[in-house]
Amino acid sequence: MERYAELPKFLRRPLWRIWHNYLVSHDEALDVKFMNYGFCGMNGEFRPLNLKLEDENERYCINLYHHDVQKIPVENKDVLEVGCGRGGGASYISRYLNTKSYIGLDLSSKAIKFCNEKYNIPGLSFIRGKAEDLPFEDERFDAVVNVESSRCYANMAGFLNEVYRTLKPGGHLLFSDMRTEEGNAVLKTQFLEAGFTIESEKNILRNVVAALEIDSDRRIRLAQEKTPKFLHNSCAEFSGAKGSRRFQLFADGTIQYYSYVLQKV
Repeated sequence: MERYAELPKFLRRPLWRIWHNYLVSHDEALDVKFMNYGFCGMNGEFRPLNLKLEDENERYCINLYHHDVQKIPVENKDVLEVGCGRGGGASYISRYLNTKSYIGLDLSSKAIKFCNEKYNIPGLSFIRGKAEDLPFEDERFDAVVNVESSRCYANMAGFLNEVYRTLKPGGHLLFSDMRTEEGNAVLKTQFLEAGFTIESEKNILRNVVAALEIDSDRRIRLAQEKTPKFLHNSCAEFSGAKGSRRFQLFADGTIQYYSYVLQKV
């Protein structure tokens, strides 16, 4: 499981589903609402967020969501998140940025059950579904959020076509994920072929690495305290903690990390 993202595409989805279902099925033991690598502002490029005490522990994971959505107004907008996981990002955006509605979609029924039981926020709901076959009508959303989920999709083009279909004219896809440099070139072509205009593209690798460096002790502690001993190494690897292969692949630039704002025209 430690190197699933480097495996062939046809193996990624079943392995991710096994690992994802383990995490969400142990919700009482795992004090985790986010599963992303985080974001750290550097050189004043990102103003520190004014977070409630209950959210402070996961500041860097929240930062990544805020970085993704800050470039367009989402207040009083209808927003969909594809690949919502344990719902921490959906909860943050709904509570702090005052969306009209926010729907979190995930392939895992256990993840959706966890989210619906965990969060009781006006306008926020969760539904099970596939990224490549979104269960919504055409032109339903003002924005679609996709954070660290797309690398596991069996059909990236299918996902982008579905996002384009369900966005309102002028709507935005707010996207962030890891890719190699070659993979990012393919990704850009896929965005354009789906009909999107690229409003902004940013390599945020150094921000992600900085966040992992700062947040590493917390991630390791969670792995050691909240999971069986035989899973400690896998959890540390999955979390990107310092000393893991994943952290090294980020640190030496083998894997990059990109953030996009895309618009349907």
